[in-house]
Amino acid sequence: MSGKAAPEISFDDFLKVDIRIGTVVEVAPFPEARKPAIKLRIDFGPDIGVKKSSAQITDHYTPEALVGRRVMAVVNFPPRQIGPFMSEVLTLGFPDEERRIVLAGVDGDLPDGARLA
Repeated sequence: MSGKAAPEISFDDFLKVDIRIGTVVEVAPFPEARKPAIKLRIDFGPDIGVKKSSAQITDHYTPEALVGRRVMAVVNFPPRQIGPFMSEVLTLGFPDEERRIVLAGVDGDLPDGARLA
């Protein structure tokens, strides 16, 4: 189900992807989305601030359960228009056996905005 590995990239290519940890501070339903999704506002600390994201995570998560949850996101992709919503970061997750997204996270007490190294 997981498929083959992506083509090899250099370490310098990896360093270009800015993945940070943040805390979900606000959640709203996103009924206008083509596929079921939830609108998130994620706090990435003082240097990056609060950013918006649309995430197709409705199979495993309710809006109420997401506030305060720590999530990982790519913060240096260009914003992407998703219907009437401008998504500023890509929230990261993995598909389960039914292709439903499970959020990526970390153990430990890290400050919002900590970068994946």
